[in-house]
Parts: sequence; C-alpha cells; structure tokens
Amino acid sequence: MKKLIASLFALVVIAGAARAETVTPLVSVDWVKDHIGEPGIVFLDVRGELDGATKQTYLDGHIPGAIWTDYLKDGWRTQDGNGTIAQLSTVDTLETTIGNLGIENEHHVVIVPAGKTALDMGTATRIYWTFKVVGHDAVSILNGGMQAYTAEIDEKTKQPLNPLEKGEVKLAPTIFSAELREDMIVNKTDMAAAATAGEVIVDNRPQDQFLGLNKHGKAKRAGTIPGARNLPENWLTQNGGTFRDRDTISKLYTMAGIPTEGAQISFCNTGHWASLGWFVSQEILGNENAKMYDGSMVEWSADPKLPVDSALENQTGGAEKLTQLIQ
Repeated sequence: MKKLIASLFALVVIAGAARAETVTPLVSVDWVKDHIGEPGIVFLDVRGELDGATKQTYLDGHIPGAIWTDYLKDGWRTQDGNGTIAQLSTVDTLETTIGNLGIENEHHVVIVPAGKTALDMGTATRIYWTFKVVGHDAVSILNGGMQAYTAEIDEKTKQPLNPLEKGEVKLAPTIFSAELREDMIVNKTDMAAAATAGEVIVDNRPQDQFLGLNKHGKAKRAGTIPGARNLPENWLTQNGGTFRDRDTISKLYTMAGIPTEGAQISFCNTGHWASLGWFVSQEILGNENAKMYDGSMVEWSADPKLPVDSALENQTGGAEKLTQLIQ
C-alpha cells in the first residue's frame, strides 16, 4: 500500500512538473480548444471598456468555463500616494483581487483579451506582468484574443465554429499568496539613473506623443525622457491583437535602434503600452534584462526637476540636464 501511495504521489508530481514545463507566454486558438475544461487551467476574460466591451459582451459569449474581470475597476491598478494614476496595486489588494476570482497559486491562468488592437492587448500584457510581479509564473495570453478565437465562421449559420458559452462563470473565492518580485519594479529614481547611465530606454507610446506633438491627458508636459528610443505599441501586433513573429519583431527593433539583448526599460504614460513592450522584449525575444517603468510619463512629467525632450519645442540637452540633476 505504501508503495502504491508513493507511486501515485510521484505521478502527481511528474504531471505537475510536465504542466509547468508546457506553460508558454502565448498560446494559440488550437491550444485553447484542446484545453477547455481541463482541471487546473483558468481562462480569464479581460474584455472591457478599452476595447468597447462591457460585462454583457462576456455574458453574450465567451470561451467555455472562462471567468471575467474588470481590468479598470477590480483592483489590478490604483492611484499611488503621489497621485500617479493606474499604478500597481498593493500586494494585499492584488491577493484579494486574484483570490476573489477563484484563482489559486497552482492554477495556469490563460488571459483572454479582445484581440482587436494593440491597446487591448496591453490589457492582457499588463495583467500578465502583474501576475509575474506577484510571483505567479503559470500564466499565458491567448494570441489574437477573442477576435482570433471567433474568426472561423460556419458558412450556413454565420456563427463562430469554436465553442462559446453564455452567462456567467464564477469560481469559489480562494486564498492567493503573492511573493513580490521587487527586482521587477522600476521607480522614478531607477529610471533617472538608467537614463543618466546611458542604458537603453524604450518609449512605447505612439510617435506623436514621443515627439511631443500630443500627450496623455494626465501628463504635465509633452515629450519624452531624454535618450529614449521610440518603438510604437502598434508596431508589435498585426491584424489587431496577434503578435508579430519573433523575426519580424527583431527587424523592427533594429529599425528603431533598439538592441534585443541587455538591460532596457520600457515606458509609456501609465505602464499599459509599456507592458506590451516589456512582454515582447522579455517573453518573445527572450531578453531577461528587460524591465518596465510603471509610473512612466505621467509620473515623470509631474516632477519639474526631471527634464523632458520635445521635438516640437526643440528642447535639447535633456540628457545633460539629467546628469547634472543626478550628480
């Protein structure tokens, strides 16, 4: 009997290890169809306001078994003590948010965005980054989101061929325990030091914001962090929310003058588009030294001591000003 119990335990351990090894940053529609209803896998539908959806969109049809979360209201992001919006919530809040969804530490979470644009794919990568920050590595994103999942249509009924479920799925609230990875968190001081040291910093905002022609409504000044290189968020996906292949992305990085290896920090306005840049660098290109500055331009531009470079205003010497400030 003892041998039998030991053997069964070993099989469980081996099965768990095998599952851990198969967790990849991106999964395909075929992978999703093959794993619907599989124990230990939670499909997390994140469609919402940023892609023009509501909870009703989810209720009208979602991947069977998928649960839903409101990215903007469920505690994934918060305003910090300095008034910077949309920042990483506290560990306690994130534990509560994730636990209330019924997600356990042992679950493999598959994030399902709308898949319409780079903007809504940023919802998926931001939540993905958050899971990584709290120590949960078993997380993936459905490449192409629901747009890819529902793309195949039955010619007769004009309905999606892949199975959909209506109504709400809820898992029993549980306890999720976070292990904060502080090394993934870049603050304003870290960003200033990196820029001063000449490290690679990547602005993932649209080019008009990078140049200072336009700015986020909460940013105090237009422009970019001195020394930044621009890699617009919509370069990274195609057909809406499908990530470009690794070779194409590598070529785009070369065009933008950004290395695919070595220390680099992505930023945007509030850490949303930047999570897209971080995901591509870290998880698609495999750059383990890639990080993300959550505060981004909303926080940076609010500090009058920190320089901003704007092509529109012909500001120059921002890097030199920054060096003087740090020294």
